[in-house]
Amino acid sequence: MTVLSPSDRRTLLVANAICMASMIIWASGLPAANLIIPHMPPIALTAGRAALAALVLLPIWWLLEGRQTVLSANWLVGAWVGFVTLGLPSFFVIIALMFNDPVTVAIVTAVMPICGILLECLADKRPFTRALAVGLVLSVAGGLIAVRGAEGEIDLGLGVLAALASIICYTWGSRETVRALPDLSPLGRSAITVAGCAGVALVAALGDGVIRGAWPDWAAIGPTEIAGLAMFGIGSMAISQLLWIISVGRIGIGAASMHMNAVPFYTMLMVFSLGGAWNWGQTVAAAVVVLGALIAQGLILRGRL
Repeated sequence: MTVLSPSDRRTLLVANAICMASMIIWASGLPAANLIIPHMPPIALTAGRAALAALVLLPIWWLLEGRQTVLSANWLVGAWVGFVTLGLPSFFVIIALMFNDPVTVAIVTAVMPICGILLECLADKRPFTRALAVGLVLSVAGGLIAVRGAEGEIDLGLGVLAALASIICYTWGSRETVRALPDLSPLGRSAITVAGCAGVALVAALGDGVIRGAWPDWAAIGPTEIAGLAMFGIGSMAISQLLWIISVGRIGIGAASMHMNAVPFYTMLMVFSLGGAWNWGQTVAAAVVVLGALIAQGLILRGRL
């Protein structure tokens, strides 16, 4: 059994810290999205969110890595992967938030470790070790604790199905982003997929407006709604996606996805700070999830499993 060197342990711990930061920032977008969702159709909101994220990432990519790197990148692949990784998940998350509260939507993300690890085992022939099994069980248990800890009943209807669809698309797309764009840096991968998603979503939103008359209610959108859109787009998509791609590239989609189970706790913490109720069940869930992620990666109990 390979023993992790101190340098490798530090690298993994940093990667996990980056992943945790990504999840916290992503979670903050769920309650923020509720400020703008009533005033924009789902496709238009998806386009607006992606466009804001692209306006942040593209200039940074251009400045840091140069004009040649940006123009020579495979934009067709970037658009396709961005549509699956960010466009569809964003659309489905908006649908989910239209039918459920942010904490409930966050709880549904408990299935992501299952999707991520099964994907690695099936596609990459990753061995299913005892440590991985224990980590997966703890991760799922954390999700179940979170579900039991949420106040009220969970509506297992369209909102939950949309959240599940979002997670499945995001899991596959995150792995594909790293695989399909190997020559790009994490910043380049994030920028090209976000920009590609924005391009596709803007065309779709324009068509939706022309065909169905589904335009934003501009008269109802003020500073508060714009702030919600900015947090949903710049924070929860641009910054969060960049940190997420960095972590997936370092620890893999399976281990990274385990951190998604702590999102219910982060979301509840933010809702609590805005006047909502605290839930100790989800606090315990977050601790169980972190424990599972550390065991699965061999950071603790490595020689005992």
